[in-house]
This record gives sequence, C-alpha cells and structure tokens, in this order.
Amino acid sequence: MADAAVRTKDQTPTVEGSPKPANALDARLAALTLPQGGFTAAARRDALARLREMGLPGPRDEYWRYTEPRAFNAPVPQPIPLLDKEADSPLFGDRDRLKLVFVDGRFDAAASDDLALEGIQIDTLADADTRQDHWAADLYGRLETAGQTPVRRPFAALNTAAAADGVLIRVTSSPARPVHVVHRRASEDADVVWHHVIRVEEGAELTFLETGMVGARSNGVIEADLRPGARLHHITAKRAGHQKLGLSHLFVRVAEGALLKSFCLSVNGTLMRHEAVIDIAGDDAVAHIAAAVLGDGNVGAFHHDDTVFITHGAERCESRQVFKKVLKNGAEGVFQGKILVKPGAQKTDGYQISQALLLDERSQFLAKPELEIYADDVKCSHGSTTGAIDEEALFYLRSRGVPYGRAIVFLVLSFLADALEEIEDEDLRAEINDRLEAWLTLHATQ
Repeated sequence: MADAAVRTKDQTPTVEGSPKPANALDARLAALTLPQGGFTAAARRDALARLREMGLPGPRDEYWRYTEPRAFNAPVPQPIPLLDKEADSPLFGDRDRLKLVFVDGRFDAAASDDLALEGIQIDTLADADTRQDHWAADLYGRLETAGQTPVRRPFAALNTAAAADGVLIRVTSSPARPVHVVHRRASEDADVVWHHVIRVEEGAELTFLETGMVGARSNGVIEADLRPGARLHHITAKRAGHQKLGLSHLFVRVAEGALLKSFCLSVNGTLMRHEAVIDIAGDDAVAHIAAAVLGDGNVGAFHHDDTVFITHGAERCESRQVFKKVLKNGAEGVFQGKILVKPGAQKTDGYQISQALLLDERSQFLAKPELEIYADDVKCSHGSTTGAIDEEALFYLRSRGVPYGRAIVFLVLSFLADALEEIEDEDLRAEINDRLEAWLTLHATQ
C-alpha cells in the first residue's frame, strides 16, 4: 500500500498575485457576476452564506493537504492561449447523440442540436431560471448542500452561488440517444462556473457524456437524483490544456435499486481536482466510480487529485471505486477515497482500489484510502499500490518481437483496463481505449 506523503506549498502550481488569505474570498467573489432572481435565488443566497461561513480552503485543511488551493482561490486565472483550432473533440463525434455545445460556459443554441428528444426534458439553467415553477427548483443546490457534511466543500458552495449556466435534464424513460455536452473555448481568460442538474425518474435510464476544454479555469457541479430503479451512465473526458486549472464536483443520490456508473478520462492539465460525493440512500442500490488519468510533466506541470466520499445508508448495496493513474516526468497524482457505512447498512459490499504506474523516478502518487464502518455484516476492502513497469512482462513482449514502444503501450493499457471495464457500453469503451492508445503512443516512451 502506498504511503501518504505531505507535500510542501511549493510543489503545486500557484497563480501570481494571489490575495492574502484574509481577503481571498472577497476578492474571489468580486471578480464574479452572481446571478440574481429566478427559482435558484434562495439556493444561491444559502450557498453564499455557507461559503462566507466556511471561507476558502487552505493547505492545512485535511482534504486539501496534498493539493495547494491557491490557484483556485485567486480572483482570476492566468490566460491560456487559444489553440489554432478550438473545435469539437473527435471523441464520441461519430455517435448518434444529442449534442449540446457550451462556449466559455454559455449555451450556444446555434451550434447545438434541437433540445427535443423523446423521454427527456432538457432546459438550460440560464433560460429556465427566469421561471419559478421549473421541476429543478426543488433540486438545485440540495444535493450540494447535503454533500457538505461531514466534509466542507467551499468551491461547490461557490459554484451553487455563482453558476451562470448548465443543463437541466429530467428523464422519464430511456432516450434512444445519449446526451453529449461539448465544451469549447472562445476567450483566453474565461473563468467558467457551470452547474448541471439531472433527475432520472423511476425505471428510466440516461447516458450522459461530456468532452472538450472548459475555460482557463473551471468550477463545475453535477447534481444527479436517481429515483428507484433509475440508471445513469456518466462519462466525462474533458480536454485539459497544459496550463488548465479545473475543479469538478459530482453529487449523486442513489435510491432503491438504482444504478450509477461514472467514469472520468483525464489527460494533462496543470492542476485538476475531481470530487465525487455519493449518497447510497436506498436498498439494493449500486454506485461505481472510476477514472483513468494520464500525466506527462514534459508538456507542463501536472497535478491531478481525485477525492471520493461514498456513504452507504441502506441495506444490500454495492459501491466500487477504481482509480488508475499513469504518471511520468515529474507528474503528480492524488487519491483520497472514503467509504462510510452507517448503522443499519447491513450486507454492504464496498470496494476501493487506487493504483499508480510511475514511468520514471521523479513522479509521485499520494494516496489516502479510508473505511469508516458502523454495521457488523459488511464486506469492505481497500487497497493502494504504486509501482513501475513490470520488467519481466516487458522482457517477455520484447523477446517475442514486440518493439519497445509498443510493449510499453500494451502494458500500460493492461494496467488501465480495470477502470475502463466500468464503462458498460462496449463501443464507448473501445473509443476511449483508442484515445488512450494514441496518447500513450506519443508520450509513453518519451
């Protein structure tokens, strides 16, 4: 099991000109335009009050001990030059899907498909917030608020207070096509705050995809309410520029017999942190969270943090956390994962694994797995390992004529396979595997 290590402040990227801690929150809020009115007004006021009470995180906060938060606390991000072609990621582009395009965090109707799809109701947050009777009025901010206990998550509260746009999705059956949110950039210094709300009604099913690059800095929240027997497949593969700063939060309530499967592909990015807070609230529910992370310090500083908190509050439920990170040239990875089993949550099956493959001696992986169990009839386990390429396996492939570079690619893909297996759709899994193979072919042996 990998030992957790304490880092110094200088080991993670910062933003020049960051305000002093006492003034950080006021400066952060002053740089944002907070939406007013609409059905979200009460939730936004509550979130802002909670944020002021919490304050922004510092390096001494337990859940930020491995990731320096100063770059997220700064009033504005440093600009990131636009690429020659800031277009759609080809990932999932050939699939039959309902495409929703957001440019610098704002919905672009002209570039998007028509929002009408049988079995699903879709609105944008910016448009729907002009009404008071929207179905999302009793959900916006609710799961985020509940997810603040027992761990405070200030940037999620900031998001609820300040989110300018997002999608509101209510699923009543099983739409024939997945919903695909595509993020694009138009400004070098966009500080994007987006918030999605998803409700999957009883017995319904949705596949929700996200790709693209989200601003110079982003803060995202997804709140998903899965009713009894509902199924949600969530796959995100946001493109990260070399200087990208990104925060994302996934809050999910899983009711009786419902299923959540969430997978994240993350490649490059200066400082990325993904938080998942899952409340398994109904009997016989299932929640799987997985990620494949690849970082190469040669293309820019890389620090990636996955922080997961899964609560079992019902009987005969299953959770699975599978996190795999491939790091090289001084890249840094973090995993903080917790399983909380409440009293009475008997027959719980909780599994957690976090593993890192270090392709050089300068990269590092910091892990903090936790179990907290208050029921006596459970099956829970966790494990964390850090290692290098298996030299015997490499020799075996080389001895059979496989070139060195291809052998490295094969071994890394084998290492990542467990995480990709959490994607149920075979076509989606194959497409992501192809993307990983292409990245590894360029970076694995350099």
